Amino acid sequence: MKEQEIKVAVIDLYNGEENQGIRCLRDILNETDCNHPDVSLSYNFYETRNKLELPNLEYDIYISSGGPGSPWDGVGSAWESKYFRLLDFIWTHNHNNERKKYVFFICHSFQIMAGYFKLGEVIKRHSKSFGVMPVHLTEFGKEDSLLHGLQDMFYAADFREWQVVQPNRIAFEELGAKILCLEKIREHVPYERAIMAIRINDEFAGTQFHPEADAASMYHHFRQPERKEHVVSKYGEEKYFEMLSMLESEEGIRQTRKVVIPNFLKDAITKLRICV
Repeated sequence: MKEQEIKVAVIDLYNGEENQGIRCLRDILNETDCNHPDVSLSYNFYETRNKLELPNLEYDIYISSGGPGSPWDGVGSAWESKYFRLLDFIWTHNHNNERKKYVFFICHSFQIMAGYFKLGEVIKRHSKSFGVMPVHLTEFGKEDSLLHGLQDMFYAADFREWQVVQPNRIAFEELGAKILCLEKIREHVPYERAIMAIRINDEFAGTQFHPEADAASMYHHFRQPERKEHVVSKYGEEKYFEMLSMLESEEGIRQTRKVVIPNFLKDAITKLRICV
């Protein structure tokens, strides 16, 4: 039986900055290829913000990465115009074709996506979130295949100065979109809990956190003196070492890394194999 070819495009929004996210995504794609021997999975990376590279419509799956800075930095730029045009093309394709294309948005891309679909207010946080943080599933999240394998409260790599709040109920209803999880409960502060994952439809989904993060990438971050100082000054040294211990825990980010993007890819591959 001939292997089915499935092509993945990774849209790199790191703007040329050093990062661990792209390496983590490459590892997950390689593992996915090994786990699906009946599928020939290929992938390419496109540096969009700094090199104006964007994939065309020949791909089956698109993963849009995290990145530095404000989600509003691209307003009026050539790269954002091309990025939104690609989303328009994919959206139109999916409405007109039985064989769909699948898109996953991570962190910076998640915020841009929320603005694109007008799903809520994209605002700056009162303080930067950095580290391994608890995330809570909603009732929709408990039933969604994307998060199958995670507990009601799970841990995720969370790096953000911006966030999505104040969900636009009209937009959610029109799209049929669902909020899958929310940030940790903080009874001692008067702030609204940020949206941490959204399922827009069967083909489009995204997370505010970094589901691709692994222990090696987090150790890299925590070893940076300024980042260690940020965590210690905000949460204390005990919390810093607690975060480090969670990097190797099966209930920590290791489980999140095993679940979210692999589930997204598995679901997409399964559906693509049906619609040859």
